[in-house]
Amino acid sequence: MKKLLSLVLALVMMLGVVGSFAEGATYERAEDEDIYMAVLGDYDEMMKAAKAAATNDERFVLYAQAEAALLDSAVMVPTTTRGGAYQISRIAPRTVPYVQWGNDDDRLFGLVLSDEFITPAERAELMDAWNKAVAGEGEYDPAGILTAKGHKIQSDYKTTFSTAPVTLDWLNTSSQSDTEITVNTVDGLVQYNNLNQMKPALAESWEVSEDGTTYTFKIREGVKWYTSEGEEYADVVAGDFVAGFHHMLDAAAGLEWLVEGVVKGASEYLAGGSFDDVGYAAPDDRTLVITLEGDIPYFMTMLTYSCFLPICEDWYTSHGGVFGIEEYKAAFADTAAYTFGKSTDVSSQVYCGPFLLTKLNADSEIDLVKNENYYKADEVTLNSITWIYDNGENMKQYYDDTVSGIYAAVALRAANGTMALAVEDGNFEKYAYVTDTESTTYFGGLNLNRGTFALESGAVASPKTEQQKIDTHTALMNKNFRKAFLFAFDQATYNAVANGEELKLSNLRNMYTHPQFVSLENATTDADGKEFAAGTFYGDMVQYYLSKLEAADGVPEDQYIIVADAVNGWYNADKAKAYLARAKEELGDTVSWPITIDINYYSANSTQVAQINAVKQVVEAALGTENVVINMVEATTSEDFYASGYRATTGAAGNFDFFYGSGWGPDFGDPCTYLDTFGVNGYMLKVIGIDY
Repeated sequence: MKKLLSLVLALVMMLGVVGSFAEGATYERAEDEDIYMAVLGDYDEMMKAAKAAATNDERFVLYAQAEAALLDSAVMVPTTTRGGAYQISRIAPRTVPYVQWGNDDDRLFGLVLSDEFITPAERAELMDAWNKAVAGEGEYDPAGILTAKGHKIQSDYKTTFSTAPVTLDWLNTSSQSDTEITVNTVDGLVQYNNLNQMKPALAESWEVSEDGTTYTFKIREGVKWYTSEGEEYADVVAGDFVAGFHHMLDAAAGLEWLVEGVVKGASEYLAGGSFDDVGYAAPDDRTLVITLEGDIPYFMTMLTYSCFLPICEDWYTSHGGVFGIEEYKAAFADTAAYTFGKSTDVSSQVYCGPFLLTKLNADSEIDLVKNENYYKADEVTLNSITWIYDNGENMKQYYDDTVSGIYAAVALRAANGTMALAVEDGNFEKYAYVTDTESTTYFGGLNLNRGTFALESGAVASPKTEQQKIDTHTALMNKNFRKAFLFAFDQATYNAVANGEELKLSNLRNMYTHPQFVSLENATTDADGKEFAAGTFYGDMVQYYLSKLEAADGVPEDQYIIVADAVNGWYNADKAKAYLARAKEELGDTVSWPITIDINYYSANSTQVAQINAVKQVVEAALGTENVVINMVEATTSEDFYASGYRATTGAAGNFDFFYGSGWGPDFGDPCTYLDTFGVNGYMLKVIGIDY
């Protein structure tokens, strides 16, 4: 044990926190590379090995080993997925693109909206018709089914938003709060329909070379770019896709890493090379050729994500846009000359999709209206979409507005009172149903290299002393301490506050990737001789490898993490105490106890208030307040809450020790769409405080 302790102390010295008990000690943020390599270096190597595999099945097995290592590192804990909650709604199910990845599920052009709430029996009939249509047994006509039952179909849809888009440039953002609006105004090459079938969109057809490396798309003729006022501006041409890809790489807003190692020359361009060597070309206005680094079987599924969308090249350059990484940085900094895609001006962008953006007021309203000249206008069921600002402070008003017909749906929560309201007025009994769970995974991240302890305004300020900052960092660099904390985090109790006791398990997720995201096509044997049968789901393989790691760590079999959905797979107070004991022995006298953990909450949101109180109670009860104390750090505005976590653009800007307000929705149909986010330069590293 002395040797182990000396290794821990060596790491502490490397990270610059030795001498933490010296009088007047000051916390200093460590080197990101050192932190990453200490906690996730092996994971990154495992991901590289997986990507070098010869077949899909071999890759999936190796990905499963890597994901098990990621979970075992205890830098994050999966919490929930979307859905799995009670709701009353006027929206017919499966009337928007139905797919587990990409941006298509935010496209609302085909949404079918009734004037009345839909009953569970009607919903079951609709789902039965949908399932038959998926199986090729007839058409799915939700509007016809509902009107036959006396419903009237509505064409104006209203919902709410709590954080407004910060840009109208869909290639300069990776935040869903931006793209869920803009994706309704622009089409890509292909698009999923509501039966989970990929269909042509702006590419009317395509061919793939025999070696799988070259994709040639024929761009649809007659599609136009329109201003926010509906005036025709230009044709959509193949060059607009090249311009969009070039601009996306230049902007480097969190989309570019998705195409590194995928599109030929993209990595080299980002490292300072020439765009002439990037595999994106438009030989003529109707032809787009994309060349890949190799045969990537899931490439077509990537095309529904925003990094492959077009921009109108002429509009871009006429509004200050330029090409080239350094040239773009300089141009973007000139706010007077660079006016492309400004969120303060809906006329700063042009649109080729089913809707035109006509209004964006960040603290009141966002309006889309139907693009009457859209090339598939007959498939657009809505005349308008309106988002109304709502920060969640008055859920009774929101419930009442939904019942009165202003909004289409409302989730029923115990903590904010909407459940009680629905039970009282009978709407729960008549209309409530449990929403589908999805592929998005929310998780809590531990900030391993904190760089911010208050916003610039002074808001959301940590109460920590300098010594406590040092102690928290030192403790979080200890894997056993991280495990102790995460095993003390009771997902079910946290979730019950929002979903109610009855549904506290319904949307729990216990691994990063959806456990049934992919499966093996063929029986596959790993390097140690373990054979997985054809059809084995990805989650079952992750379970096997994670259990092996826990067994090697001395964990009793009945205490293993369970990675399946809808179980409380991580929480175990006894296990948390055991890991805490290990951590205290390893840390020795390098820290003073208790370790303080800052968790932020928005105090006007009743659900958040209830959740943080629940988290504080269960963690401190499991670990003891002599060992761990949760600091409940108040954000009095939603803007401050988001700025401290979700909107923090870097790891250094994250103003928290533990944050459970982030999640990841897959961009394409391969497990690496999740797992790459924790690789070197991964997008989600910022949630664990790392910029590397």
